[in-house]
Amino acid sequence: MPQPCHREALITAFCDVLRCDHARMNHLGDAHLRTWTLRFMALLAADTQEQLAWLGEREVETESVVEEIELLCRVSEGLSERGVFEPRSLGVLQAIGRRLGGIDAACRAGLWANTLATEPAWDEIRPLARQFLLTMFDDWRQPLPLPVPPYTSDH
Repeated sequence: MPQPCHREALITAFCDVLRCDHARMNHLGDAHLRTWTLRFMALLAADTQEQLAWLGEREVETESVVEEIELLCRVSEGLSERGVFEPRSLGVLQAIGRRLGGIDAACRAGLWANTLATEPAWDEIRPLARQFLLTMFDDWRQPLPLPVPPYTSDH
């Protein structure tokens, strides 16, 4: 059992860890959401063949992609208010969110690789994603995110 003075020092240190700097946490969270949004927009802006090549053998569900992007579009207003995105970027993200919201349940089912070529919404979202990237950079062509290795049940 630790000595009383060590015990109090441990308790004090633990309490310091529990006290969080909300401004710093918001900054870190905002930075993560910005990066995540930029990566998704780079992927959405890419030509269909590039998207399919990026997907490779990965079996990514369309519903998962739609939900993730819709979430990023919803939180974009708060990010814009905090200066993470320009106000003009916000309008583009909201347009992407509205277009995604128009994809019916049947078109959300299945693998994203299959719906990329058949669902017209992705062809409408592509120029919006490019427009968003142009509000951030001089060129909409941005490196695609590094692909995550496909999940295998061996792990």
